[in-house]
Amino acid sequence: MPSRYRRMFRAREASGWIFSSLLIAAIVVSPIVALAAFASQGSGDLWPSLIAYVLPQASINTVLLLGGVGITVSVIGVGTAWLVATARFPGRAIFEWALLLPFAIPTYIIAYAYLDILHPLGPIQSGLRALFGITNPRDLHFPDVRAMWGAILLLGFVLYPYVYLAARATFLMQTASALEVARTLGAGRAEIFFRIALPLARPAIIVGVTLAMLEALNDIGATEFLGTRTLTVSIYSTWLNRSSLPGAAQISLMMLVLVVALFLLERWARRHQRFAGNTRRAHPLAPTELRGWKAAGAFAACALPILIGFILPAAYLSQQAAERISHYGLSPQIFTEAKNTLLLAGAATLVTLLCGLVIAYTARAGRGALAWLPAKIASVGYAIPGTVLAVGLLGPMAAFDNTIDAFMRQTFGISTGLLISGTGGALILAYMIRFLAISINGIESGYAKIPASLDNAARSLGEPAAGVMRRIHLPLLRPALGAAAILVFVDCMKELPATLMLRPFGVETLSTHVYAEAVRGTYEDGAVAALLIVLAGLIPVILLARLSRAAVDGFSSVSGDQVRSAAMSR
Repeated sequence: MPSRYRRMFRAREASGWIFSSLLIAAIVVSPIVALAAFASQGSGDLWPSLIAYVLPQASINTVLLLGGVGITVSVIGVGTAWLVATARFPGRAIFEWALLLPFAIPTYIIAYAYLDILHPLGPIQSGLRALFGITNPRDLHFPDVRAMWGAILLLGFVLYPYVYLAARATFLMQTASALEVARTLGAGRAEIFFRIALPLARPAIIVGVTLAMLEALNDIGATEFLGTRTLTVSIYSTWLNRSSLPGAAQISLMMLVLVVALFLLERWARRHQRFAGNTRRAHPLAPTELRGWKAAGAFAACALPILIGFILPAAYLSQQAAERISHYGLSPQIFTEAKNTLLLAGAATLVTLLCGLVIAYTARAGRGALAWLPAKIASVGYAIPGTVLAVGLLGPMAAFDNTIDAFMRQTFGISTGLLISGTGGALILAYMIRFLAISINGIESGYAKIPASLDNAARSLGEPAAGVMRRIHLPLLRPALGAAAILVFVDCMKELPATLMLRPFGVETLSTHVYAEAVRGTYEDGAVAALLIVLAGLIPVILLARLSRAAVDGFSSVSGDQVRSAAMSR
């Protein structure tokens, strides 16, 4: 082929990749644009009612919840990370990975489990009454977990691994030299921690806290079960109970303001990251030997978060599931819900990986802002709470369905009806937008290990871009694609808010089954489904533990984006 035509062909080819990436990015931001359009319609007489009776308390509850969760995850995550990274005590090698186990339990399941564990007729209060000889449940004054403090503590004990992961890596890799210098100058452990280690780790800690707060903001099941009416719960109730889409859209925009504020906080805290991370030649810090009561205290401090955040709820779910199966067997309904979950999550994973591959390849092969901008825009989807995403998607999906239907009526005289709205396609689209960032991060991490010289050699031999991807990239990207597929699949399985609001009529998944049983108060009937979700959640935890260990040991063998994307997909 003459060089002039070859250049024209490559220019058109590059335009096709960029157009596809921009189209995917436009789909990701379409819910936000639709929210603004919905909100501008006004909500009639509903808005004054919302302002008077709903929004003030919901806003206060949301701010209190985010603040409380932020403090809780900071204390637990930083404290355990400091002990594991800088001290040697019994069980330290196990705690190093076991502290990630709460990642496996979705927030709505831990709330569902503790509501039964701490119930007046549950094992804790029954045991206390038996211990003290109390016969009447009303005579035992036990704090009710259905309160703000309960929501803060339970969410904190599930979400602290975000901070633990980031702080531990920083303590191990970035502050070793500074800590050793301070130690040789006679500084004690407390002085080293507060005056050196903590300030240097601040950017990484803030990143972890921000991710934990975004998860708390996205939560709908735990806060509703625990009687804490947040903005997320208000969106759900305004849309379904008051049948007001504009009202739900206006509250959704308020939540987006909080999301933007959290991101600005993260950027502000990371403005000195170059200073904190400029120690690539640092070596791991030699841990201090703890003995006696100090060793016992360190053991207890690391064991308590695992006990509350994983062992107790997992043991409860296992016991309840075993009792349920022994008495009634496995319900046929659970197989149907498991099949629905696998089909929806599998289809969403395939679509998300394809979209992530297109965007990651465009960013690698293209030049200029149009090449890398879609990757930045597409990452925004992870920050959009599931309820906000569901409300925002209604407009674009209805417009798409109506356009296709009108075209088919005019051209062929047939009606296509709803192609996406109210179908599994709506859920797959929502999952893709929500978890596309995980796919892009994972694939970009894989691309970082493929030298660009391979692309140049293949293109110089006349191979088109699609051929380069199929014959060179895909075989080399298999490990990264496999890891990204696992993370996206498990996240789709656990997603509750978007699934509740967009699932087809009459279709239930494992997560909506658990939610429905918890709402009805029949906790034991949802134990099998909850246990299946927890077991699925262990897969990314194992992967996360391996990636984290490899990143600390090898410094360059695993990229930070891989660890971050794994942490994002809890």
